[in-house]
Amino acid sequence: MNILLLGSGGREHALSWKLAQSPLCDKLWAAPGNPGIAQDATCIALDATDHEAVINFCQQNEVGLVVIGPEAPLVDGLADSLRAEGFDTFGPSRKAAQLEGSKGFTKELCRRANIPTARYERCTSLEAAWGALKKFDPPFVLKADGLAAGKGVVIAETREEAQHALDEMFDGRFGSAGSEVVIEQFLTGEEASFFALTDGTTIVPIGTAQDHKRVGEGDTGPNTGGMGAYSPAPVLSEALQAQVMREIVEPTVKTMREEGMPYSGVLYAGLMLTKTGPQLIEYNARFGDPECQVLMMRLESDLVELMQACAQGRLGDIGTPELSDDYALTVVMAAEGYPGTPKAGGAIELGDAEANGAKVFHAGTKLEGDTLTASGGRVLNVTARGTSATEAQRRAYAAVDAIAFPDGFCRRDIGQREVRREQG
Repeated sequence: MNILLLGSGGREHALSWKLAQSPLCDKLWAAPGNPGIAQDATCIALDATDHEAVINFCQQNEVGLVVIGPEAPLVDGLADSLRAEGFDTFGPSRKAAQLEGSKGFTKELCRRANIPTARYERCTSLEAAWGALKKFDPPFVLKADGLAAGKGVVIAETREEAQHALDEMFDGRFGSAGSEVVIEQFLTGEEASFFALTDGTTIVPIGTAQDHKRVGEGDTGPNTGGMGAYSPAPVLSEALQAQVMREIVEPTVKTMREEGMPYSGVLYAGLMLTKTGPQLIEYNARFGDPECQVLMMRLESDLVELMQACAQGRLGDIGTPELSDDYALTVVMAAEGYPGTPKAGGAIELGDAEANGAKVFHAGTKLEGDTLTASGGRVLNVTARGTSATEAQRRAYAAVDAIAFPDGFCRRDIGQREVRREQG
């Protein structure tokens, strides 16, 4: 079949790489894509915010499946527009995508469905937020309600820091995403990510991962979209995964269906593993970035078959996805200045980074003539597999060291927590 993939980041490169491997894929387009995605797909100029243009392209090119990679088009309702014209689409509807598009929506759904999550207050004004802050003890978790490219969360150690952050949020630091703010109880524990596919009724797990959000080694500095990840996350034991399905994911899908907004696509649960059990931190309505990269490195099932089954409401006929027992680990190479103002245009030479089975997924690159250059904050996702986290980490950093990117940097401790556990 002909497939259209929407997006241009490292997540979409990982998806294009896996989609292109399927015998069901006859032709793969990516809009807009990037130089890495161009190795697997034909990149086209198509604006995902122009629903009519996307529909026209699908009609003219007999597209059999549309895969929406990033969150913004989902929150914008592109999946609804495509489904209304009869196109199989992987990704939730606008109403269902509120699970990511609004922190407050998700917290209130958790309350209705009795899903374990941190105590919270939803605030629509600065004055209300200042008042709500008095109900919490430091450190304070402050979240812009809407989409903020993974940067809308502030952990404030003192009440003064929290008040300053709230001032900035309501003053437009995160644009319209900060017009509402959720203040949460700070949870203590280890973070992990759980991924499931669903067609709105059937739910199947598709792996676990751990991300590294802070820009600096040792989890220091400001939050980013993610500086690296590894999969699986052994801290999410089989028993804990069953508990997450039973207490968090299944009630979410059931409630969404019963309330007239069935969820179809991938459901990404960000979790805190507390002493009292897993609690939901947040939902994402798409594959994580860079978690998608490590999941795709481990996925052995046919991704096209899985996505089409989700889109057609027949996931129950497919069975649980198969994942390699190997670890996969990805290191983000970012441009100087990230997550502030990244330096653009820096030249990149990949060398023989992929010589030993590693894969370099492009996240923010472009070609200037024959020269590969940086065009975003997170530029490359250098990914490798191994029989252990230690081996996957060694192989990933060997590939990093083969790349010449003078204007780039990376954390050197991705996966270190798991490596320490392995080494006792």
